[in-house]
Amino acid sequence: MARVFVYGTLKKGQPNYKHMTNTAKGLAKFQGRGHTVEKYPLVIAGKYNIPYMLNIPGTGHHIAGEIYSVDEQMLQFLDEFEGCPDMYQRTLMRIQVVEWEGKGGAGEARAAADGVLECFVYSTATFPPEWVGLPYYDSYDSSGKHGLSYVLRESRE
Repeated sequence: MARVFVYGTLKKGQPNYKHMTNTAKGLAKFQGRGHTVEKYPLVIAGKYNIPYMLNIPGTGHHIAGEIYSVDEQMLQFLDEFEGCPDMYQRTLMRIQVVEWEGKGGAGEARAAADGVLECFVYSTATFPPEWVGLPYYDSYDSSGKHGLSYVLRESRE
């Protein structure tokens, strides 16, 4: 099992969360909530209002999200879903645990108690330079006060 940190449309209550619970795509078990140890810019960009964490460490905010334990099948699905490696790149990042529900082995419990876990995160280093000038968020909600409604894939032209 691998740990994945999601910060956008795959979180509970967001438009693509259904994929995290679809066992035909693999297994994903909610473990807890956290935020990035380093600061990153989280922007909402493009004509479909997609959230992107720009891989510019030290800029922006500590990004809030959810930690999942996923099997290999789900990890492969997520790579495909996230357009990895073209649109997003899957990299390891340090995540500060804020709330933990996970029931893993002793090593995982120790890591969670220590407060920091390494998780795979889908961020991007392949973005248009003008995105750096967009507003930065510390948390994503598709119906947030930013007014930028996410466009589901099935509704795109």
